[in-house]
Amino acid sequence: GEYTIQWPDTWCFINTRKSDGMDNTFFAITFAVLGVFSLLVTVSCNVMTIRGLIIRCKTKTGTSQSSKQWERLTTETVIQLLGIMCVLLICWSPLLVLLLKMIYNNVSSDACNSTSLEYNTTSSQDAPLDCNFFLTAIRLASLNQILDPWVYLLLREILLRKFCIMANAVSNCSIEEQKETQTAPDTGNKLNQDGNLLKSQSN
Repeated sequence: GEYTIQWPDTWCFINTRKSDGMDNTFFAITFAVLGVFSLLVTVSCNVMTIRGLIIRCKTKTGTSQSSKQWERLTTETVIQLLGIMCVLLICWSPLLVLLLKMIYNNVSSDACNSTSLEYNTTSSQDAPLDCNFFLTAIRLASLNQILDPWVYLLLREILLRKFCIMANAVSNCSIEEQKETQTAPDTGNKLNQDGNLLKSQSN
């Protein structure tokens, strides 16, 4: 297979057109099928791991310090695995599905060139490729490698507790501000009423 310059001529990716040779088609199909297979294997392994951790955690329930530590580690691991799965699926699924669709329809990003964009604007319902969605799918796939370390870092129990404490503090502050804003006009009305009573008594 080969890599070709893709629209808008700023990056390279796999050539998906069958007319350019069977090697390119086989390379693109292999890339897409292996990608989908890797996603399915990763998700299934993570689901089995989460299920095993939850079952083992239930068997180790108790009041001892070791059982509490095991529950804490299990919770943190399950949250991290769920976060990794969500990031992986969100980042890679659009590109792989779109790549399979492009191979099936025998189209490439050449359809996004200026000559084809006129056709796409005139008949958007029959457009062979959504160019903006293709760019978004590529950006999401590139973003996966950046997000993975942050998922491991941010989805730790210590940081999650800090986030919960900060969220509770912010919500409490907003509630107190609402109470203060509600009590301010009430006190003003009471002062006005007292002033009116004093005036009536003096008269």
